[in-house]
Parts: sequence; C-alpha cells; structure tokens
Amino acid sequence: MRRALPNLLFVVCLLLVQPCWAKVFPAEFNAGRNQLIAYILSHQLPAQHFSHEPFDDALSRVAFDLYIRQLDPRKRFLLRSDIEQLQAFADHIDDELKRGRIILADAGAELLNDRIRQVQGFIDELIDQPIDLNKEEYLEGDVEKIAWVSDAQALQSRWRKIVKMQILDSYFDQYEQDNKDSEQAENDTYKPVPFPNQEQVKKATEKVRTRIHRSLDRLLTQTRQDHYNRYFDAVARAFDPHTSYMPPTSKEDFNIHMSGSLEGIGALLREDDGLIKVVRIIPGSAAERQGELGAEDTILAVSEKDGEPVEVSDMRIRDAVSYIRGPKGTEVILSVQKPDGSKKNIPIVRDVVQIEETYVKSAVMTTEGKNKIGYLRVPSFYRDFNAASNGEKARNATDDTKAELHKLMAENVQGIVLDLRNNGGGALTDAVYISGLFLPGGPVVQVKNSQGMIRVLEDEDPAIVYAGPLVVLVNQFSASASEILAAALQDYGRALIIGGRHTHGKGTVQAMLDMNRNLPLLQMKSYDDLGALKLTIQKFYRINGDSTQEKGVTPDLVVPSVLDYLDSGEQYMDNPLPWDQVENVGYDRWQGPHFDLKKVHKQGEDWVIHSSKFQEIKREADEAKQRKEDTEVAIFFQGMQKERKELAETKRQARDAGLIDDDNTADNGPEDIPLSDEMKDDPFVQISLFLLGGNALTSQSISEAH
Repeated sequence: MRRALPNLLFVVCLLLVQPCWAKVFPAEFNAGRNQLIAYILSHQLPAQHFSHEPFDDALSRVAFDLYIRQLDPRKRFLLRSDIEQLQAFADHIDDELKRGRIILADAGAELLNDRIRQVQGFIDELIDQPIDLNKEEYLEGDVEKIAWVSDAQALQSRWRKIVKMQILDSYFDQYEQDNKDSEQAENDTYKPVPFPNQEQVKKATEKVRTRIHRSLDRLLTQTRQDHYNRYFDAVARAFDPHTSYMPPTSKEDFNIHMSGSLEGIGALLREDDGLIKVVRIIPGSAAERQGELGAEDTILAVSEKDGEPVEVSDMRIRDAVSYIRGPKGTEVILSVQKPDGSKKNIPIVRDVVQIEETYVKSAVMTTEGKNKIGYLRVPSFYRDFNAASNGEKARNATDDTKAELHKLMAENVQGIVLDLRNNGGGALTDAVYISGLFLPGGPVVQVKNSQGMIRVLEDEDPAIVYAGPLVVLVNQFSASASEILAAALQDYGRALIIGGRHTHGKGTVQAMLDMNRNLPLLQMKSYDDLGALKLTIQKFYRINGDSTQEKGVTPDLVVPSVLDYLDSGEQYMDNPLPWDQVENVGYDRWQGPHFDLKKVHKQGEDWVIHSSKFQEIKREADEAKQRKEDTEVAIFFQGMQKERKELAETKRQARDAGLIDDDNTADNGPEDIPLSDEMKDDPFVQISLFLLGGNALTSQSISEAH
C-alpha cells in the first residue's frame, strides 16, 4: 500500500500548479471546468448568499469540517494521522477556490482510496477467523462519539467488530424472515431466535463477505469528479444547511422532483455527511401508507424482495436512489437505523403517489358534548405554477381549503381543527392566501432579502370565510410556509396552536442559480454543464418582528409528542442562520372568539395527565430518548436478542395504545377509511375537540382579555 504523504509534502503540493497525485485519476477529468466552478463559488457565494459572509479562513475551517465528515462518515477507513495530514488544508480552502487549484479533494480521495484498499487486503482473513458469538462486546453506534483509529491494528480491530455485528444481524434477519408464522400476528410476543449452528453461521458469514466486498469495490469506483462535487458541496453548506452545490445529475433530479413527478416509495431523501437520510414522507405515497419509515431515519441498505441487501452507506445519493426506485408493485426492503439507534427492516411496495392524499381534506367530528367540530388537513401548500402560466386552471391549496371550509360551515360546525402536522411548506402565496380565509386582511409575513430590504406580504381581501373558533396542530416537521401560517394566526390571536416543543424552524428562502448562465460563449462551448448553486437569498419574519428561523413556532399548548426525543429541526442542523428580529409591522389583534390561555393550560395539562394515549406517547418518547443515549450496540448473541425483544415489546405497546396501525400496510393496499374514523383516536385531535367543546373559549375581545 502506498504510504500516506507527510504533512510537509501536503503543504508543498498546495503551492504547486498541479496536484502531486493527479496522475492516478482518469484523463477525462476536466480540470479547467472545475477551476471555473471553484471561481464561481468563491465569488457568488459571498455575494449572493443572504448572510454575505466573507469567504475567509474561518469559513474555510467550517467547510473543512463538513468535507471530512462526508469523506469517511462512519470513520471506517481513515486513521487519526490521515486526518492530521489533511488538517494542513483547513485554513486554505478559500485560497484554493480563488486560485482555482483544488488540492484537498485530490488529497482526501487519495488517502481514502489507500485505506479502502488496505481494508480489502485484510478483510477476508478477518472474516475467516473463528468468531465467538457469545463474547460480550459492544460497538459504538453514534459516529460523533467514535474517535478516528490510531493505527492499522486499531483499524483491523474496528472492522472485526463490524464483521461480527453484520454476521449476527444477517443471521437474525434471515431466521426471522424464514420463520414468520402466517397465523401469528407479526407484533405478538417476541419469539426468541435459537443460537445458530455452524452451517447457519457459515451462510451468514458468506453473505456478509459478499456484501462487504461489493461495498468496498463500489467505493473505489467513485470518480475524481465525484470527490470534487462533494468538496464543492461542503464549501456551499458552510454558509448554511440549505445552500448546496448541485452537479448536473443532482440538478436534473431536483427538477424532476419540483415538477411533481414522484415515483417509487415516496420519500424525500438527502445526503447528510455521506449518509442517506429521510427528510420527509410524501403524502399519499407508498411509504406513508406502509407507515414505518419516518423523517430522520438513516437508510443503511436496500434489497429487493428475496434479494441480497446492497449497503448504501457512503453511497452517492443518486446511486442509492437508483436502488430504491423500481417498477410499481414490486417490493423493496429498506434496512434503516432509527434516530433512537434501533435498526429495522421495512418492506415497502413501490407505487405512484396517490394524488388525492396530497390534497386538502376535511371531515366532521363530534365532541363528547355532541358539538360538531370540523377537521381540516392541509398536507402542503401546493400550486401548479406550470398550468397557471399556460392559462390552464391550476389546482392549489387555497381554493381547495376554501371549498372544504364551505363544506364544514354547511354542516354548522362550532369550531375547526386545522392540521398542519408534517406540512413541509410549499408556495408562500398559499400560506398568505389561506391566512386570509380566517382573517379580515392585514400583514401576514415579512420577507427580508440579502440587501436588507424588507417586503411585507399582506392578505388584501377583507372578507373572512370562517370566523369561528380555530385550533392549529403543528409538529417538528411543520416547516417553512406552514410555520408562517401558524405564526400569523398565533400573532393575531386568531387560533390556538397545539403541538410538541417547537416547529421545524426553517425561516429561509432558497433560489437556484444556474452556473452556466452569463458565461462567455467560448467557455460555454468548452465545458460540460457546470451544475447549479442552490443558495439562501431571503429570510422570513413574523409580523411581530421575530424570525421563524432556527426557533420555529412555539405552540400555545405544548403536549407530549413521539418526536420529543428527536434532535430534529433547524437548530440541530449544521451552520444554521441565527434567529433574530426586525421591527413589528403593527397589526390589530383578532376581536372575535378566542381562547383563554390560562384556562387552556390548566384544562390541557389535566387532559394530558388523564389521557392514556398521551401518557403512552410520553413513555415511548422517554424510552426512545434513553435508547438514543445508549448508543453502544451489543454485538454478542444474547445482547442482540435482548435488544430485538425490547424493540418488539415497545412496538407492541404502541400498537395496543393505538399509536400505530399495523393493518394499514402496503401489502394490503390503502384502506378506504373515512377521515373522521382515521382521526378519532388521534390524541392531538381529541384534545383539540375537548378544548373547542369546553369553557376555555370566550367571546371577549382580545384587547379586553389582554
């Protein structure tokens, strides 16, 4: 194996016109094209980004940390000495970009490939060693707690544990798959798995051998351009988590998604420090109907039904997606790691998105006092801009919400629950228009651009479609435009906001900058597509002057949520723009029926205490938090069996409490369940019905109440 270059030589290479190791990469790599990309990034990011952060040594160090984290995200290859050598570049990324001579991307790729080949050299010998499945050992599962290994011997020791864990996982998964009792519900009492015999261990071992070799071979097929693309993306993400460099293939996938062409399982994914994570589940998708895949899950491996798993850790996202996508009706099995550290195999039958599930829906529900309450779900702020630009009738969230409100009012409802949970946003115009359905006109949101200019978006229609009592439900996946709507209704005192600790906290706007535009014609002809830059250009502010960025919206009534253990939201992302304030725009508070917050807090807290569902939610969240903190994974037979039994018991308890529904699976197809029946056991809806039907409401004007 080629020895890692010493620090001194790294610094010398930084001063040379060409990288020392450029000869090891294919000749078709276009250095001039990448010099141009570097030049554009170094100039456009500081100039166009909302923060106008100067690209200096401090920002270089941020970019360097992001680069290292994506280079070897699970710390399975590089040694501590490799990281120390690369550290020589930490302050020089800004200089590299300005001079158009990229050294770090080549240096990191060369070191990584050397270490991958080193692992290839010893992995078979390691796999062939006798394995003691009863020896009590643990493997740290939280990458932030894992240190870089000190030397080659420590690297082999880490891989020995990885191999042992994968062999045990493979055996457990295969045994449980082969011994599923069709007459026994999957979530009944956990059936212990017997200790494997020699033949079963050998079978699991050979599966792991094949999987590891395939993964290592795939890592070595990454091109020089792949490494440059990730380097450029780390540079962009140093400005904020929503700014990114998008190479041509990613730009194409982004355009497909934005056009509404959704296929496969229906999950929006992101590459997070080299790992494939779920951002959100698309309403109406196969993943939503199956019910087990969730936001913040990490996808570790993908397999077809009865096929061998393909590890997607460290895989480029477009390659991972190619394994996940497939023809309608076929089954894909995702091996995922939940945010609490537990692992799960999730079977999903691929399908197209069921469009009706993505639209606004409503139902009439009844309180214990026999009052009629309307339930209105807005899954996203959709709007078909293409149809509108072509003069066609364009379906949008505003018109659909208005139509459903009229239906509910025709039923003489005495209150409405507006459900914005898991609403990731959409068209800002619809957030403004929908607020106007509940308000008599006035400012809704402030938008500040990178030049510091503030524009106030207003509801210009004084007509109110619905003026009765209103509750809004939110959670940690209510983001962007849904936060704007919730914040406006809260600031006016128009609605009672109920949810977990906070909403997502995405208070920024991004724009796509085509890097091929405004280039001299000669350069346009000389190079292939340069890709695009998605960058943050604006920031949202509430009408009271507070930003929705980072903090999100704090509900008026905070109730237990199964998401409470998750470190999910803008405040937990890398380099988020900070929360800040601008001037209050001035607005008149709502003068109609509203909630007495003192009564709401007392009645709501009493309801939660006496609600078996909320208490089960709290118990489950506490246990998930504990599992998340206990990040060491047992890699011995009894320890792994114990962990699987505990997870099965947790799932059984959640099912018995009505928190999950295992009957609504993709295998059986979506059931045509009335929305009112679907929501009748939802504790968030139930507490809303209770408060809307109780005495926490008052017709006293806001000015008198405050």
